[in-house]
Amino acid sequence: MHPNMKWAIVTGGSRGLGYETAKALILAGFFVYIIGKDEERAQQSAKTLGCKYRAVDVADNEKFRKVLKEINLDAASNGLGVLDVLILAHGVMSEKMSKTLRTTDAEWRRTMSINLDAVFTAVNELAPAMFEARSGRVVIYSACLGRMSGPGTHGGLAPYRISKAGVNAFVKNLSYETGLGARGFLVDAICPGHCRTDMGGPDAPRSAQEGAETAIWLATREFDPTKDKTGLLWEDRKIVDW
Repeated sequence: MHPNMKWAIVTGGSRGLGYETAKALILAGFFVYIIGKDEERAQQSAKTLGCKYRAVDVADNEKFRKVLKEINLDAASNGLGVLDVLILAHGVMSEKMSKTLRTTDAEWRRTMSINLDAVFTAVNELAPAMFEARSGRVVIYSACLGRMSGPGTHGGLAPYRISKAGVNAFVKNLSYETGLGARGFLVDAICPGHCRTDMGGPDAPRSAQEGAETAIWLATREFDPTKDKTGLLWEDRKIVDW
């Protein structure tokens, strides 16, 4: 393996938006590790894509962190340097009737642990080395339902909406902590729109490929800190108000 080869980790990479993201990065010349919850599905997706995989439930932060460490060690043994791209495409929708006053502790914890806590775990484990190397891109799949403006937080699906609002706040806060791209490290969130995935359903208006396009662009774009921006929520390559 070429020592200067760029590499990426894509969570939720065994299906849907994550799968399409991993596929595009591989076509762009990246060496990719995908992470999925189901062992058999992750293995099959990795075989089809021609990449490596690990299976883990990201809701289990200890096991998730252990897997991330193992991937880093494996990458190093294959001559790869510091991680270039981290794309967090995992996620779960909360129950349809999960309004704030009707949500159970278990449902709240399930949604938050996957949509928000696992984001922290991945970034906390992997991004310090990226930042230290003054390079790297973190792209997190969020949702327009997590916006504080517009209809984003106008009721219903409380755990999901609030977890995604947390992701948006996480991205903005981290971007300021890391110099808003001036030090070579970028972090952004995207709204993929309503896509035909297991979560979005077969009747959604957008394909998974369309939903993944902005994430791929953010992971590979040229960046000039004097004029370009990071630490934002994007949709179709445009900045969306929080």
